Amino acid sequence: MSSRYADDLRLAHVLADAVDQLTMSRFKAQDLEVSTKPDLTEVTDADRSAEEMVRAQLSRSRSRDQVIGEEFGSSGSSPRQWVIDPIDGTANFVRGVPVWGTLIGLVEDGEPVVGLVSAPALSRRWWGGEGAGAWTGPRLSSASRLQVSSVDSIEEASLSYSSLHGWADIDRLPQMLNLMQRFWRTRGYGDFWSYMLLAEGAVDVATEPELKLHDMAALVPIITQAGGRFTSLDGEPGPFGGNAVATNGLLHEEVLEALAARG
Repeated sequence: MSSRYADDLRLAHVLADAVDQLTMSRFKAQDLEVSTKPDLTEVTDADRSAEEMVRAQLSRSRSRDQVIGEEFGSSGSSPRQWVIDPIDGTANFVRGVPVWGTLIGLVEDGEPVVGLVSAPALSRRWWGGEGAGAWTGPRLSSASRLQVSSVDSIEEASLSYSSLHGWADIDRLPQMLNLMQRFWRTRGYGDFWSYMLLAEGAVDVATEPELKLHDMAALVPIITQAGGRFTSLDGEPGPFGGNAVATNGLLHEEVLEALAARG
């Protein structure tokens, strides 16, 4: 792998290998502990244990780097920031739905440069790094390159989303509904799954109205290295805008225009 981030990508795989064993051991466990956080989202003992495991390994392998995690906030101070979502799709995890995964991202000097998504219950993994391309496969040594689709018409395109509630919260539900009716196909795959299907070329647009940095940081390098675009609803590149529009690039400006706030 000829990339300055090759070692970071290998480390991300090592982290994911360890976390996958832990999370799979707790998936559908009868004694799974579930509680509600102040923001009313669910969290399990598996979320916390997985993040603690990643933090412990990073403290040994990348002691100078900052770590930002969903469950335990930020530790350290560095232009290199590991951004961790130990279980993206916790609601699915709790209900026994296999669509959940661990998200591991690296941001350097404000730019997402490495991303890995591991979904062990689906037996799938995706990763990407600046200068290294985007890939999917069971491991580094056995992978297929990712490439977004070449669909250039919304009427022939497939849209993936999570839910409609958040669009009402940001006063853009009419725009979203109008846009959805223009697509050839719409499906609520949700969470990381929407974006990995986009990177694979299986869907053409994925969008969500309310997201946090840990939801997005790992996704950006995978999508952009696969040839796609990832911005906020306002067109800001990357994972820092509080929401997401990801496309194959060809449809991006048209989607942004359709979802724009109305005065």
